[in-house]
Amino acid sequence: MDTARKVAENLLKIKAVFLRPDEPFTWASGIKSPIYCDNRLILTAPEARDVVENAIAETVKKEYPEAQALFGTSTAGIAHAAIAGHILGMPMGYVRGSSKDHGRNNKIEGKLEPGTKVVVVEDLISTGGSVIDVVDSLREAGAIVLGIVSIYTYGMKKGLERLAAADVKNVSLTDFDTTIAVAAEIGYIKQGDVERLKAFRDNPSDESWIKG
Repeated sequence: MDTARKVAENLLKIKAVFLRPDEPFTWASGIKSPIYCDNRLILTAPEARDVVENAIAETVKKEYPEAQALFGTSTAGIAHAAIAGHILGMPMGYVRGSSKDHGRNNKIEGKLEPGTKVVVVEDLISTGGSVIDVVDSLREAGAIVLGIVSIYTYGMKKGLERLAAADVKNVSLTDFDTTIAVAAEIGYIKQGDVERLKAFRDNPSDESWIKG
């Protein structure tokens, strides 16, 4: 079984990914969404956690063989960077959303020498804004950012465009399309819902998908 499908099956099994096309969630932005993803639940599900963390480690080895350190996004990416770093025997740190207002006022936590080749570990990419801020902070500190390993991506146009504009590679373990395909196969959603969900992905601000 390929990694994307295996990870998607595990996320659905532990309900880290909820699909609810007939009763949409409302995001903080006000957008109605048929999906809610909470990858923090991976940490409390040892079987799924083992699948995900080993997949992160294998992806780093395959896609970024020159990597010297992992840096997690705050806060969701921290634990995943730590566990994958342990598997790889590699240093890890993390990047805060903003600098501390006390002590050394750090934004980057962990030793980072200029010129270090790093991979960012992120749990979820939607529009890409927060992870690009992390990449920018690391670059400003002198790191060579090889790219990102994310657990999940929605594959939204805005996110893809932002990553391209920032000239940063992202490799996701699994994604929206894989998840909905698996969900339809196991009867979690109806086959007819697949196109509705893809319509949401293509244009989240257009709510016409809700009516089917």
